[in-house]
Amino acid sequence: MASLNRKRWFQIHGWLALPVWVVFCFVCLTGTIAVVSHEITWLANPAARAHNPDDLPRKPLPELVDAVREAAPQAHIADIIVLEPYLVTAIGIRTPDGLPARAYVNPYTAEVQAIAGGPTFIGFMRSLHGWLLFPWHHNYSVGYYLVAAMSLVTLGALITGVVIYRRFWRAYTRPQLRLGSGLRVFMGDLHRLTGAWSLWFLLIIGTTGLWYLTQAVLWHNEVDIWNHPDPVPLTDVPFTVDGKPAQPIDLAEALERARTALPSIEPSYISLPEFSRGHISIAGSGENWLFDQYAYRAFVDPWSGEIAQLRQPASMNALQILSHIADPLHYGTLGGLWTKLLWFVFGLLLSAMSVTGFVIWGRRTTREAGIRSAAKRSPALEEVRT
Repeated sequence: MASLNRKRWFQIHGWLALPVWVVFCFVCLTGTIAVVSHEITWLANPAARAHNPDDLPRKPLPELVDAVREAAPQAHIADIIVLEPYLVTAIGIRTPDGLPARAYVNPYTAEVQAIAGGPTFIGFMRSLHGWLLFPWHHNYSVGYYLVAAMSLVTLGALITGVVIYRRFWRAYTRPQLRLGSGLRVFMGDLHRLTGAWSLWFLLIIGTTGLWYLTQAVLWHNEVDIWNHPDPVPLTDVPFTVDGKPAQPIDLAEALERARTALPSIEPSYISLPEFSRGHISIAGSGENWLFDQYAYRAFVDPWSGEIAQLRQPASMNALQILSHIADPLHYGTLGGLWTKLLWFVFGLLLSAMSVTGFVIWGRRTTREAGIRSAAKRSPALEEVRT
């Protein structure tokens, strides 16, 4: 009876991999590349590198914005993205004809190294991995659902794999990888060994993926986990004598107001208002390393400088916390470059497991189908099997 139950678990484990193994493997590979997309950008694009041979400190963000305004006087500054120390600061602009572009500014010298339009490699890989480039229909994407549903495959393969691989903990004390016993034996050893050592990784990827699936359902049903600040009242927008909005506060003052309200904030993303009633949104990381680079946020009134809303981990509910810890855990950014490299290695192992699992299941299924076919042709063989 126990052997029959184990066989049933093996069948479930195999069927979890077979119908979607191509999609699953593709999602694993693109996610693995997305983890190190910043580093690949540094290697492939010299204009994205932040050279600092004189070990200079970072220049204030307003100074970088001024450098972009000098290089592109007619452009409208839309947002600012602060990347890793070895990468440029990306400042989003809109050209006079309305086309978006990004200015790559060296954060240590304030030199505008390039202005380019179109998608970046980092954004492309995140989109390819996140929703397979499927179109978005208002607030949902079939591709996002499909990718997020891979979390069920991951967790299902984890559970069934632990059940059918009895005494899996021996892989930690007595790892076995037989090289001279044929392809089937080698694939089986590699699959079990990799799976045992990747249990923690499978659990993290599957659990965070399950949150992304939950998040997709929330978006689809227009359930917002955040209360956004109301637009600035029209009566509070100052106008000049000719009826145009007056000059808003400068970026330096907005940053100072945000730092006063959130002393530990390290700005990583700043969005400037497109309309006179919008807020300056300043998001960043803080003292809690488990949260992403957007967990601390201040919405600043661009006219009065008052803080319209603050967000920080201490005041978040459960769903808000999940939304800000999922990405660091899923992409391995919580510990910087070293954890990203660790996630990259185990991402490759997870991709390899999807291939070896399919090969093992396919060879075993083909062999059993051949035996059943031969048994139908030879009743004597069927008697021998039974």
